[in-house]
Amino acid sequence: MSHAATNQAATFESLCQTFRDAAKLSTTADTLEWDERTGMPRGGAEYRAEQVAYLRGLVHDMQTSPRVGEQLQTLQDWDAAKDPHSDIGATLKWLASDYHRQCKLPSELVQRTASCSVRGQGVWDAARKADDYKLFQPALDEMLALKRETGERLQTESQTVYEALLDEFEPGAKAAALTKTFADLRADLVELIREISDSPRQVDTSLITQTFDKASQQKFSHLIAEAIGFNFERGRLDETSHPFCTTLGPSDCRILTRYESNFLPTSIFGTLHEAGHGLYEQGMREDWFGLPPGSYASLGIHESQSRLWENLVGRTLAFWEHFTPTLKEHFPTTLGDATVEQLHRCFNAVQPSLIRVEADEATYNLHIIVRFELEQALIGGDLSTDDLPVAWSDAYEEVIGVRPPSAADGVLQDVHWSAGLIGYFPTYTLGNLAAAQLYDAAKDELGDLDTMVRRGEFSPLHQWLVRHVHQKGRTRTVDELIVEATGKPLSAAPLIHSLRSRYGQVYDLKD
Repeated sequence: MSHAATNQAATFESLCQTFRDAAKLSTTADTLEWDERTGMPRGGAEYRAEQVAYLRGLVHDMQTSPRVGEQLQTLQDWDAAKDPHSDIGATLKWLASDYHRQCKLPSELVQRTASCSVRGQGVWDAARKADDYKLFQPALDEMLALKRETGERLQTESQTVYEALLDEFEPGAKAAALTKTFADLRADLVELIREISDSPRQVDTSLITQTFDKASQQKFSHLIAEAIGFNFERGRLDETSHPFCTTLGPSDCRILTRYESNFLPTSIFGTLHEAGHGLYEQGMREDWFGLPPGSYASLGIHESQSRLWENLVGRTLAFWEHFTPTLKEHFPTTLGDATVEQLHRCFNAVQPSLIRVEADEATYNLHIIVRFELEQALIGGDLSTDDLPVAWSDAYEEVIGVRPPSAADGVLQDVHWSAGLIGYFPTYTLGNLAAAQLYDAAKDELGDLDTMVRRGEFSPLHQWLVRHVHQKGRTRTVDELIVEATGKPLSAAPLIHSLRSRYGQVYDLKD
């Protein structure tokens, strides 16, 4: 190795160490936020906001220091970085992109946003429990102002303010393209829902709306997460008001779910969803933690992993052929006489509903369309927070066919806006599309996945995802990752086919 190459290698290692150190601070802030969402007394919110803001500011300063810029400049012509898909090439490509993006944001704005997020989530939680939108509105106004300023600073000539925020979660995504994708998908879903509604074979869900013991739900949730591959030596499962997954280190992944005493699917599918996120986090390369090769490709890809296990696996007849005996053991009084077919039908019932996280697959993406349109209007200034509750209810009535009776079941049901996650919601639908396409590709390569699932053999599918998604990290663009894994660009066709196939079983739909 030449002297110049040796120096470049040393510079690269120094650059990587900066980001590894930044990850230590960032995950410390994540740990404080996890605690805030799980056990922190309400009185701790103000100081917790200061702690998190301080740490986020330190991380921002480290990642945007002049020295980082100098090192990136020095390494841009390094021969080892020529292949953008190599670990070194991808690291330099994405660190440079992130650096230039983050340099547009002053540290005090990053800190104010982090503080607002911690305080806002606490206010949101209290407002939802009190069913009082007015309690939350000032926190929402503050966050929207911060995110508008952030978007205005980040936007390029080819982006709107909203697209600049969207880019944080789904790099390169355009609102116009998403609008068209969602419109086409909506047309297919509305037709499918109409056929289901017209079917003479409807589903009685009273079986899963009885009273279910929380302790038994917790045990069953732990069991199914472990069964699909979530490693409890490197993670844990806890309870919160809005399920999420967070990673506090390369071997410390926390997933959280919610338990409803009178609606069993909440904990089951919430757990499968978050465990899917957890499998992705646990499947990444530990030696690149904090750097692009050890990071997720996009939030849409992250959502594809959660939705794949929640729906493409968890709602199948094969899954319940395997787990029904165990479920009945956990709930002998309420489900002792339940059949596999009854449970499968209940878990695939289609009915317009108010709550996104409890929605069936056919209507779920309609919930996302409502949020996508509303948050664009909020950021663009076309909708005020004074008018938001009514706009939300009107949109639900128009798009989904139900009108929320309260703020808790309407505008206050999601934590995202309080946390500053504006531009996040579209990734759920993109994740649904990718999940179906990845599942089909895995099935083409592995064979009869239903038989494997029926036997409780989840490892083949899990390991296929590790190879084709998890271990790739952020060394590919989303489009490249999907094409390499499935052989074709992302399409809505696999999702529509999957829904028609599964709901055809339940509702006797025509092909």
